[in-house]
Amino acid sequence: MKEVEKQLQIIKRNTVEVIEEQELKEKLKHSIDTNTPLRIKYGIDPTAPEIHLGHTIPINKLRDFQVLGHKILFLIGDFTARIGDPTGRNETRPILSEDQIQNNLLRYKEQTGKILDISKTEFVYNSHWLSKLTLEEIVKLLSVFTIAQILEREDFSRRYKANKPIFFHEFLYPLLQGYDSCALKSDVELGATEQKFNLLAGRTLQESFKQKKQVVITVPILRGTDGTLKMSKSYNNHIPIETTPNDMFGKVMSIPDDLMEEYFQLLTSLDTPYFKNIVKENPRQAKGLLAKKIVERFFDERTAEGAEEEFDKIFKEKQIPEDIPEFLINKGHEITILDILFNSGLLPSKAEARRMIAQRAVKIDNQTMDDPYAKIEMKDGQVLKVGKRKFLRIKFKE
Repeated sequence: MKEVEKQLQIIKRNTVEVIEEQELKEKLKHSIDTNTPLRIKYGIDPTAPEIHLGHTIPINKLRDFQVLGHKILFLIGDFTARIGDPTGRNETRPILSEDQIQNNLLRYKEQTGKILDISKTEFVYNSHWLSKLTLEEIVKLLSVFTIAQILEREDFSRRYKANKPIFFHEFLYPLLQGYDSCALKSDVELGATEQKFNLLAGRTLQESFKQKKQVVITVPILRGTDGTLKMSKSYNNHIPIETTPNDMFGKVMSIPDDLMEEYFQLLTSLDTPYFKNIVKENPRQAKGLLAKKIVERFFDERTAEGAEEEFDKIFKEKQIPEDIPEFLINKGHEITILDILFNSGLLPSKAEARRMIAQRAVKIDNQTMDDPYAKIEMKDGQVLKVGKRKFLRIKFKE
């Protein structure tokens, strides 16, 4: 039982719920006694091409299981992505095309390889079994749940009360995710707290299929750089793991101070008393350490040190970064500040460019620009700055 308790302590770190803990202990004991690894399932729909720090919370837990010698089943929901997970949504998700799904799949393995040992990770695709279900088998799945049970979900309930449409294909999503657990005979399934209904559906369906019920483990949802909403590309508060070290460092440094302990706890391996003391004694130093540790994890120590030096150069010493993008303009061609901001890709739209200029957040050679339609001066090497971290060098060509 000593080994069981040791594994349990590692597994429970940074989790919210274990349903049921006694079942997990029994599974771990059987695994140790028979030298048979547990089958650990985690699913993700390829609805976007990039993984951000919020996604890494459950993947970090997969790594804990992997280090303990258990089998990781990383499920790519290439079939369920065609439905769209309604969890946490106030409206129907758009159904992705096959091309979109395949495009997003290409980058998943490379990104998860930054955390997991890919050689010991089995990637499985639910289209392999869901696409083969007959109508009779689907009806059998539907018979396990009542409409009342489905409507207990907070997101469905909210939409129902607000008279917003809920389509039948959305009702199918948690059932299909649950069926994935049956197809994989999973012992444990991981997911964020908002996925609890879907995860429990796996237990219900496994029981109806006379399988041993999987243990459900929920992990916290990471808040984004705004400090309020969950990290999401949709909310523009995310930190992708496939970005530049300087960008990652800068975005971590931009989080509110009251988010630091949460990030330290969920994204680093530092001892809790240690980082809590630093946060209390010196918040600025603590945030720098946090940013450095996160960059170091996805790159290396030397790169993290370089990102810290670059950040200090810009924000402490008010210097211009060494490596900034250039925007070429034909000599004699008149162009407005608005067009440069948009055409260079520095800002995603002209509306955003106007907004930043109105906020007096756009400068050229440290001179604040307040007219979006002002023409750029024909002077080579000017530096355009937007906000605190976006820079562009303007060059003229014959």
